[in-house]
Amino acid sequence: MDQIEVPPYFLCPITLEIMKDPVTVSSGITYDRESIEKWLFSRNNSICPVTKQVVSDSELTPNVTVRRLIQSWCVLHASHGVERHPTPKAPISKPQLLKIFNDAKSPQMRMKCLQRLKSIAFENETNKRCMEKAGTAEFLASLIVNITGEESEDLSELTRISDEALSILFHLQLSESGLKSLFKNNGYQFIESLTHIIQRGSYESRAYAVMILKSMFGVADDPTQLTILKPEFFVELVQILKDRNSQKASKSSLKILTIVCPWGRNKIKAVEAGAVSSLIDLLLETSEKRASEMILMVLDFLCQCAEGRAELLKHSAGLAIVSKKILRVSQVASERGVGILYSISKFSATRTVVQEMLQIGAVRKLCIVLQANCGTKTMQRAEAILKLHARSWKSSPCVPIDLLHLYI
Repeated sequence: MDQIEVPPYFLCPITLEIMKDPVTVSSGITYDRESIEKWLFSRNNSICPVTKQVVSDSELTPNVTVRRLIQSWCVLHASHGVERHPTPKAPISKPQLLKIFNDAKSPQMRMKCLQRLKSIAFENETNKRCMEKAGTAEFLASLIVNITGEESEDLSELTRISDEALSILFHLQLSESGLKSLFKNNGYQFIESLTHIIQRGSYESRAYAVMILKSMFGVADDPTQLTILKPEFFVELVQILKDRNSQKASKSSLKILTIVCPWGRNKIKAVEAGAVSSLIDLLLETSEKRASEMILMVLDFLCQCAEGRAELLKHSAGLAIVSKKILRVSQVASERGVGILYSISKFSATRTVVQEMLQIGAVRKLCIVLQANCGTKTMQRAEAILKLHARSWKSSPCVPIDLLHLYI
């Protein structure tokens, strides 16, 4: 394209490129649809990039006047290599979506309707938001629930339909309010269906299911909603950690455990599912910061019950790897690691355990914690552990002379 002057109001304020589909937000500023959708939805921003005002809603109003001016300008400068942008396709409407939902009531039409929904969702972010507002997530969730409990000779077809619905639901990338609505309206039965998919579904569907659950649990308003989870659910989460087929699925499983373990009997359910040994094995192999933090967080929760502490002590590398991660990952990881040692020291410290802590270097690490800037809570717990077992450790060369006053 030759160097020609472009009117400034033809340029998107975000990318400074000529707009293809100009839309106006509630602050009165016009942007190119693709750019402002990415700003508002993909990056989870809620302010106008130009005015810094809060965007009151996600409605993007097509600026027909600017679009026509741009198209006319493109035609006028065609000889300079400027191509005319075609008139953009209108976003999907609620009546159109409701018709698709209604057509899907016919078993023969379900797959065709799902493929249509998938095509609509992948067109642009605006369609995804329209689909969310029209109740697409609830429709897909109810379809998955019904299919999970449906009996048919053609199980492969039902699985295909369920997998397709799950894929669309995941790619809708629901907003927080959309996730809350999904949890409220489809909660228990939907969780049961997703657990069933994690048990028997394909690799991809299992990953989608656990990532959707992670998103739903992350916005739960009422913690009691998280106490209804069955033991089988924890068994499947642990299995995902063992399989390690998908990094995203593994991280989602860890995140779920950090969310649900503090509530009800979930600690016991997780321990009985074999979570402690699997988490320790994973901690031995990972060097990634966030993963290490989440693993130590879950272990900290699980060690708050006797069963969890017993499983950690049963693992030959349990105490050693927890001690090793302290001061080597992050302040968060150190706090959780010292928290685990505190639970062990206070409630499960047999003579053998106390001696093991000395031999693996845990006592030395606790002394270093007291000399480092690790946060008040972490330092207080480290000091409490050292005082708990003063008689066993005070003659050890691991304890610096200047810290002996702790035992007086």
